[in-house]
Amino acid sequence: MSRTVLGLVRASHPEPAAAVTTVAGLLAWGVGHRVAGVVAVATAVLASQLAVGWTNDRLDVHRDATVGRTDKPLAAGALSPRLVTVAAVSAALATPLLALLTNPVAAACATLGLVSALLYDWPLKSTPVSVLPYAVSFGCLPAFAVLALPGAPAPPLWLVGAGALLGAGAHFANVLPDLADDARTGVHGLPHRLGPTGTRIAATVLLLAATTVLVFGPPGPPSGAGLAAVATAAVVPPVTWYAARAGQRSAGRPVAVFRAVMLVAVIDVVLLVTSGRVV
Repeated sequence: MSRTVLGLVRASHPEPAAAVTTVAGLLAWGVGHRVAGVVAVATAVLASQLAVGWTNDRLDVHRDATVGRTDKPLAAGALSPRLVTVAAVSAALATPLLALLTNPVAAACATLGLVSALLYDWPLKSTPVSVLPYAVSFGCLPAFAVLALPGAPAPPLWLVGAGALLGAGAHFANVLPDLADDARTGVHGLPHRLGPTGTRIAATVLLLAATTVLVFGPPGPPSGAGLAAVATAAVVPPVTWYAARAGQRSAGRPVAVFRAVMLVAVIDVVLLVTSGRVV
C-alpha cells in the first residue's frame, strides 16, 4: 500500500503540483480570504493539479516506456493503469465540488482551468497551439482566487494577464527537458517547432513579462522588492541554461530551467502578497 501511495504521488508531477498549490494558497491569502477560503482555494487547485498530472502520465504511458522513463511509476510498471485512471477521474470530479465551497462563479472558473489543462494532455500537446492551455489555465488561477471571495468580485486584468504569461513561460520551460524524447515519439508542440534555443528564449521572455506585469500592474509606484523581482526574473533563467546543459552531459534530465520558473513564480507571488497591492 505504501509503495502504491508513493507511486501515485510520483505520478502526479509533485513538484509543479506543490508549487502551483502554494501559489494558489498565497494568492488566496493575499486577496483577503479567511482561513476557510484559503483552504478551499488551495484544495480545489491541488485536486486539479492531481487530475492533470495523473491524466498526463496515463495518456503518455506508452511514450514514457518507449523512451525509458524509469522515473515514471506507470511506465515502469509500478502502478496499475486502471488505478491511475480512477485516481485521475476522481480528482477531476473533486475539483468543481471543492471549488463550490466558495461560490458557483469561482467554481466555473476553476472548472475552466481544469478543462483547459486536460485539453493540453489531449489533444493539444502536439499542436502549434500547445501553449494556449497553459496560458488559459494559469490565467484562471488568480481569477479563481479573486472570484472565490464573497460577492465574486472581478479579478484585475493585470493579475489574470500575469498568470497567463507565467503559464505560457512554464510551458516552454516544462517541455525543454523532453524535446528529444518527444521528437522520438511524435510530439510536435510549439516548443518542438521552435527548437531548444527558441524554447529557452521564449521561457525567459515570458517569465520576465509576467514578473513585469505583476510589479507594474497594480496602482501606485513599484516597490524596491518588486524591481528586484524583475531583475531576478531576467537573470535566473539564463543562468540555469548552464545547469541544463550540465544535466544533459551527465545523462540526467535538465529540469533546472523549469525549477527556476517555479522558484521565481513563488517569489513573485510572495512579494505581491506582502506588498498589499493584489486587489
